[in-house]
Amino acid sequence: MRRIVLLVAGLGAVVLAARDVQSQLWAVLPLAQAQVVDVPRGATLNGLLRELEQRGVLGSARQRQYLSWYARLSGQARALKAGEYSLTPGLRAIDLTALLASGRVVLHELRLLEGWTFAQALAAVRAHAAIAQTLPPDGTVEHLMEALGAAGRHPEGRFYPDTYRFPRGTSDVAFLRRAYLTLERVLDEEWAARAPELPYASPDQALIMASIVEKETGRVDERAEIAGVFVRRLKLGMRLQTDPSVIYGLGAAFDGNLRKRDLLADGPYNTYTRAGLPPTPICLPGRAALHAALHPAPGKTLYFVARGDGSHQFSETFADHEAAVRKYQLKRGRR
Repeated sequence: MRRIVLLVAGLGAVVLAARDVQSQLWAVLPLAQAQVVDVPRGATLNGLLRELEQRGVLGSARQRQYLSWYARLSGQARALKAGEYSLTPGLRAIDLTALLASGRVVLHELRLLEGWTFAQALAAVRAHAAIAQTLPPDGTVEHLMEALGAAGRHPEGRFYPDTYRFPRGTSDVAFLRRAYLTLERVLDEEWAARAPELPYASPDQALIMASIVEKETGRVDERAEIAGVFVRRLKLGMRLQTDPSVIYGLGAAFDGNLRKRDLLADGPYNTYTRAGLPPTPICLPGRAALHAALHPAPGKTLYFVARGDGSHQFSETFADHEAAVRKYQLKRGRR
């Protein structure tokens, strides 16, 4: 009889223990708001669980111990993946270790804007707190392009403007390589589907034209028309006479006011004094500008002038263009 009593008591204790384990593992963690936990490389599960207990994420040492046993039995303790993880309200204890072994890390964002110069893009990369800086602050452009496997290539326009998401610790070179390869892919796709009889000898020349279109207008409905003007000028041997190219060539010397003397000062980016395209892109063009450069609108217009509201007046003859300049820019002649 005594043995039966002891057996019953033992079974009861096992049942109670099992219920306690279950209640602790299935309990919702006391998270009033989302928290981020960083799992460094080489971290141990027990060390992480102790840290979370100290932060109040785990409710008790008992819950921590049960979770440690469960993770070891399930194999999750050996499968931790480094990175930042977001712990959100409603997360159960039993799901915590699965999350830390999932690799679903917090992703940070950085947007490279259409029309930015390479210098602006590089400054944004260097200023981002989640990007690991491996390039020397005073490193040359040549050093970067070598790191990207593109030695000898000018960086302007070679990085695709887009919103990129990445885990903390992504290196500057890895981030820029991704933007560089994305541009290569998009340019290849657009070049393969280009319109016939374009005056470009290579995809790189189309990229240069796209960068000019990008800087000339932010209006989607005008890009192809502006590209058409420049394409016709190239075919006729006319100079492009595009202000953004001159401004790019001035660099830090540009004070916001483009003067007549700037248009007369010869240089590789002065499309008033030199025929053809400038030697490199002048900014990061987006896909819409690339598409416009490779699918210019047909027509006869050879001139355009800003109306002052973000749109442009297009003209076929120089006389009409001069009239438009007088109307919209009060005799401040452009193109």
